Amino acid sequence: MAQLLVVEDDDRIRGAVVRALRERGHVLSSAAAGLEGLRLAVDGTPDLVLLDLGLPDLDGVEVLRMLRAVSAVPVIVTTARDDDASVVRALDAGADDYVVKPFAAAQLDARIRAVLRRAAGDADDGAGPVTVGGLVLDPRSRRVTLDGAAVDLAPKEFDLLAHLMARPGEVVTKRQLLAEVWQLPYGGSDRTVDVHLSWLRRKLGETAAEPRFLETVRGVGVRLAVPTP
Repeated sequence: MAQLLVVEDDDRIRGAVVRALRERGHVLSSAAAGLEGLRLAVDGTPDLVLLDLGLPDLDGVEVLRMLRAVSAVPVIVTTARDDDASVVRALDAGADDYVVKPFAAAQLDARIRAVLRRAAGDADDGAGPVTVGGLVLDPRSRRVTLDGAAVDLAPKEFDLLAHLMARPGEVVTKRQLLAEVWQLPYGGSDRTVDVHLSWLRRKLGETAAEPRFLETVRGVGVRLAVPTP
């Protein structure tokens, strides 16, 4: 059972989602506008937020950016927008998953459980800092430093880097990353991985053409390389 917040302006859709998820054992609160949803997300500390993009007062992506400035709560975007630009904007703003309407309640519940499993794994207190070259990642505080300087990563960028740093020198396929980082074992878009790798490279001060840590293995996947002195 999880405490969920649904931010959706359509009364019919909001009511249907709330009823369906309550039937599956979750505790629900809801909001019909962006600012109200932001307040409930901050004050109510839900386990996960379901966020529509087409809100009456603020664009959902702007709500997500504002939320990410103060909270790492998992967010699943639920929207009718299925174009690449909207997907990229939502992921760039910090969404953990993206579900296009119309969707089945069972699918949504499965996505919720997958994102919460991942969030619970990230909070494992038994994990210590991981160091590869000048790169240090601390799973407990979710902080990353590069040559002693802090690196500001979005939640999914951190998850991706943590997965690769746990396997230095090992080639990991995009399908493996989708299954183990995004919890999408039955498919997903390789573009999701490509976009996050691009953002991660930029924040680590490298490019695909001139990598320092993230090496692309053409036709296979990506490898976190240990830099040579």
